Amino acid sequence: MFIIGELINGMYQNIAKALKEKNKAVIQECALEQVKAGADALDVNCGPGSRDPVSDMQWLVETIQEVTDKPLALDSSKPKVIEAGLKALKHKGVINSTTADPEKLEILVPLAKSYAAKLIGLCISSKGIPQNKDQRMDLAATIVAYCSEQRFPIEDLYLDPIVMPVNVAQAQMKDILESIREFKIISDPSPKTIVGLSNVSQGTCARSLVNRTFVTMAVAQGLDGAILDPKDTDLMDALITAELILNKQIYCDKYLDAYRKK
Repeated sequence: MFIIGELINGMYQNIAKALKEKNKAVIQECALEQVKAGADALDVNCGPGSRDPVSDMQWLVETIQEVTDKPLALDSSKPKVIEAGLKALKHKGVINSTTADPEKLEILVPLAKSYAAKLIGLCISSKGIPQNKDQRMDLAATIVAYCSEQRFPIEDLYLDPIVMPVNVAQAQMKDILESIREFKIISDPSPKTIVGLSNVSQGTCARSLVNRTFVTMAVAQGLDGAILDPKDTDLMDALITAELILNKQIYCDKYLDAYRKK
């Protein structure tokens, strides 16, 4: 499972304050804590309050890379901000993200190809959030088809079915889970799958429980990655155990410790 830590995001007050004050210590501590907790990569988002997101993205990338060489997922709706981050990267990164809209694909797919970056494709368009599995499949197919036409390696593409909060879109949960499985048959080689996990529990009163229950069900459908809070120990334990049950890890009595030491 490819785990992207979600906590370096300007929507969080501590990160927004550190970004404004250019406080490297707070950003670097957050990065290292997530890596220690099991993150394979780190999401980097300046947040909506950034007055100069291009400069802020570059600063964040440089600051994080001073303490870890983990891949960074550059998270912005603005291509110029993503490109600024790509230019500052020392290693291959992840673009988070494109939508299925042609104007986004035409910019971000070539950018990902040029920098040899992985790409997250959101199954959403300017028409709005998909309401069922068929709509998600159509959007996923659009993204895969464009990537194929541009000779972008499909094995570096992660499709996100767009997870909705269970308290407002409970009827969609089954379709979202089934979409994760069916995305695999769109092409050969097949795209990978990823979810922004915290969305499913947004506004609920038992967020950790909802998150870990959903992610274990998603893993059973073939989920390859998740953007989540790796410092949630119960969530990470559930995720590790789900992969163990699916025979993706070797059992030993201290398998949780063994997994974290990898």
